[in-house]
Amino acid sequence: MYKELRKLILELSYNAGVGHIGPHLSIVDLVWCLYDSVLNFDCEDPANNGRDRFVLSKGHAALALYVVLYYKKFISKEELYSYCNKDGSLLGVHPKHYINGVDFSTGSLGQGVNYAVGCAVAAKIQKSDRKIYCLISDGEINEGCVWEGFMFAYHHKLNNLVFILDNNGQQALGKTKDIIDHGDLRKKILSFGMEYYEVNGHDHAEIKKLYTEVNRINGDIGGSVFIDAKTISGKGVDYMEGTIKWHYKSLDENQYCTALEELEKSKR
Repeated sequence: MYKELRKLILELSYNAGVGHIGPHLSIVDLVWCLYDSVLNFDCEDPANNGRDRFVLSKGHAALALYVVLYYKKFISKEELYSYCNKDGSLLGVHPKHYINGVDFSTGSLGQGVNYAVGCAVAAKIQKSDRKIYCLISDGEINEGCVWEGFMFAYHHKLNNLVFILDNNGQQALGKTKDIIDHGDLRKKILSFGMEYYEVNGHDHAEIKKLYTEVNRINGDIGGSVFIDAKTISGKGVDYMEGTIKWHYKSLDENQYCTALEELEKSKR
């Protein structure tokens, strides 16, 4: 699925003339493996209260989520191909809660963390076994509300909550280390009472193995889990990888064709 997911992202981005391609390619493996390995859901009954919850706090990478929702039969091909290029389409740059399979509208960075924390508290109150997964960007860690959410999760011992960090080292205006350096992120996360893991965010086998292990132990530990996924913005397209402008730039025809060619040559 590595290349299939990316081809579809490139096609839809090109058709719509919309950017954020780098972020889409950065997280798509993390989202796919979550839905394909551990997430408990029913596409025919997406409002089932017992389902696990996924919060895409990194809302500007919504196309990666839409592509996964399409492959998992939450949305139709017609809906998918309406992405940002058809009047009345529900599929915009950021996810909206009225899309089948999407629980929260996100886009204001950092807010998804606190939605996820609220979901985890609700599950505890309802004595539900459902788990909550929240994907955040490394740029979001600049936001104070993220750390407030982490503190709240620690205080309430929310061991039904997993944070997944898309750690690609860059954001809209530059390298993350040059804007606000995280320093020793592992040390900080551990000090907030969370279990900390690292993973190659593009290796499907490695991601699924870790997700399965975290899903198994989650609930038996004293707090939340934090997965630091090492990723590359624009992964799979050589000329996009690690290049800031592809955070927001859209494709012209030549760039689109070149991207497809480079993706075919990609060995991950």
